[in-house]
Amino acid sequence: MDDFEPPRQNLIWTLAGLLALGTGIIGIVLPVLPTTPLVLLAAFCFGKGSPRLRAWIIDHAHFGPMIHDWQERGAIPPRAKRAAVVAMLGAFGLSLALGLSATILIIQAVCLSGAATFVLTRPSA
Repeated sequence: MDDFEPPRQNLIWTLAGLLALGTGIIGIVLPVLPTTPLVLLAAFCFGKGSPRLRAWIIDHAHFGPMIHDWQERGAIPPRAKRAAVVAMLGAFGLSLALGLSATILIIQAVCLSGAATFVLTRPSA
């Protein structure tokens, strides 16, 4: 694969990283948004679009350790695991409260169960 990315692609990756990071930062105070996966996504996007921002986020005092834990061991902090599962349960509960069809609820339950299983079976940071 070529190391050269067209400037427009770099901009799109960088903007996607900034959006993910901004949303992740909001998730620090809003328990419904999972900060850890969004920060990991931001690091990935920065890796594609901005080496300078990737270096910054990896060296960041707050975000860097969770990125290192994920890259080295696939680990997720216990607090992030709890927040992710609570958010999934909340989303499913909202769907129940809204009276969505049984088909949609079954599909959602299967998808959320798979996501929760993935998160809970990762090593703890």
